[in-house]
Amino acid sequence: MEPTLNPESGFLRFRIDFSYDGTNFSGWAKQPDRRTVQGELESVVSGLTRNQVELVVAGRTDAGVHATAQVAHFDLPEQDKYGNAWSTQDLVYRLNRMITEEIRIKSITFAPPFFHARFSALRRTYIYKIADGQRQVEPLKRFDTATWYRHLDLSRLNEASRRLLGEHDFATFCKPGGAGTSIRTLERFNWERTGDANLVATVTADAFCYSMVRNIVGAVVCVGEGRFEPEWISAILANKNRISESYVFPARGLSLINVEYPSDAELKARAAITLRRRDED
Repeated sequence: MEPTLNPESGFLRFRIDFSYDGTNFSGWAKQPDRRTVQGELESVVSGLTRNQVELVVAGRTDAGVHATAQVAHFDLPEQDKYGNAWSTQDLVYRLNRMITEEIRIKSITFAPPFFHARFSALRRTYIYKIADGQRQVEPLKRFDTATWYRHLDLSRLNEASRRLLGEHDFATFCKPGGAGTSIRTLERFNWERTGDANLVATVTADAFCYSMVRNIVGAVVCVGEGRFEPEWISAILANKNRISESYVFPARGLSLINVEYPSDAELKARAAITLRRRDED
């Protein structure tokens, strides 16, 4: 089904910015008999507004992955059941009182014309946190930090990561089952050590394949610990053969931290570019 870049006549589009702890969710997307972020949000929004609501999200996170700056949109009739205009501030207040504390709604705004949470986005940014070298993780950080028993060399991590920058076919790092092309433009992939001596990777791309971030992190870690040389990354990227599942890092270290959109005047053009790339696959 072709996505609607504008709501149907008589409806308004709302942008919702929110965050969540993905630990106890089976990912974003609704699944039968599983607890998901989409399922929880749609149930509460639909119940409060008395309308069947479907949320379209900027980035479909996997089971256990977190988000500090997720974006979605949904459409509602222009007026509520009493014939009144919607109050976005009231929606935020009431929804946060109803929804599980694992999800927090930061804002709801009236979306500009041609806003589409997924197809209008320019880029998404994730971070991945690792406590390496058998370093202990503080109890309150255990939900968003992965552990690795070997020490990882920062310079080797960054050298390997640089080899993935640019536009490539990332089929090597994409799990089967994702829709559309595996060609992506990786704009940023670098590592740093934080004040607690843990490692944090920042990864930005126009879009990501299914489990792509956890796959590229796992592969680069193999270089960081000295198992392979940085050239190995270039070789497996070019070969386009799916890497071993043993390289995939756990979900809990991964968080979506930013989704960037163009100016309102450029939303329609951006969505058209994204859709054209998808249809060309």
